[in-house]
Amino acid sequence: MKKRIALLILILLSISSCQYFTNQVPDEKTLLEKELKSINWTQVDELPQFASCDSVADKTQKKQCFFEYLTQLIQQKLNGDTLSVLYPQLDTINVKVTVSADSNLVFEPQLDSLSYDTAKIDSIIKTRLVDFPKVSPAIKRGIPVKTQFVLPVILNVEKR
Repeated sequence: MKKRIALLILILLSISSCQYFTNQVPDEKTLLEKELKSINWTQVDELPQFASCDSVADKTQKKQCFFEYLTQLIQQKLNGDTLSVLYPQLDTINVKVTVSADSNLVFEPQLDSLSYDTAKIDSIIKTRLVDFPKVSPAIKRGIPVKTQFVLPVILNVEKR
């Protein structure tokens, strides 16, 4: 009799104890919402970079290297160009740079004045800013992504 009671208690315990080991599976939507909230959509894990900046290890210095190198390249390509002849009063131009996920660079002038012929300046910039070194796209969670930023470019205007 004691064996039967012990066996009955053992069976009841084994049946009811399974409930303690089952974990609730989280809902897909809840997991997705939690993951989406944890992502910082305004920053990338790795900024775009040129091969000349690969040797820099620090993230801040790598960012500085990229922007300085890009600014220098743009200034070199625009120096002595028709911009200084057509618009001698224009000493700085903001250029919106887009680095696509497939490493293409697109430049758009961002002029805040109505006194300039934006179509002409845009045409000059697009024809002069070609043949850049290969740039690696920005990385977000292991995936190449498109990035955009505005770069102030100082034009070397020679007064005649």
